[in-house]
Amino acid sequence: MSPSNVGHNTEALLALRSRAPSDEAFLFLVYSSTREDELAAAGWDASEKLAFLAMQFRAQDTHYRTHYRDATCHIVELAGQPVGRIYVYRGQDEFRILDVSLLPAHRGRGLGATLLRTLQAESALAGVPIVIHVQGSNRALNLYMRLGFAPIDGEGIYVRMVWPPPA
Repeated sequence: MSPSNVGHNTEALLALRSRAPSDEAFLFLVYSSTREDELAAAGWDASEKLAFLAMQFRAQDTHYRTHYRDATCHIVELAGQPVGRIYVYRGQDEFRILDVSLLPAHRGRGLGATLLRTLQAESALAGVPIVIHVQGSNRALNLYMRLGFAPIDGEGIYVRMVWPPPA
């Protein structure tokens, strides 16, 4: 999945572009939106939540940059406006989705499915499977299953899923 237009019809306005230093605030916003439900039950005030989110965002980014040096991070844009992010490591033996997240207003509209189908087409051409670890409570779990990802095993709160390329 290279920085370009992906998808059809409404999704024809969906595009990827490489992460830039000026995207940090947006990337933090997207990351924070993925933790809203979890933090709602924490009982923390706004400053405690912000400090926790900032620490976790930095830790995640450091982990990706350290362990997946060749991974790509793209900003997902819809009609020229940033709406999400996707991190993918393309290894010799597998593609690994490190993260795919959309802002809440853009979830459930088919954008994630379009991104995944595009990556599946690229993976099929390369002849390698796609692997993702998904939190068991993540609503996107059903999307992955609809697109042919199969749960392989669980690791704590995460489920390892694999999409095999067509034979």
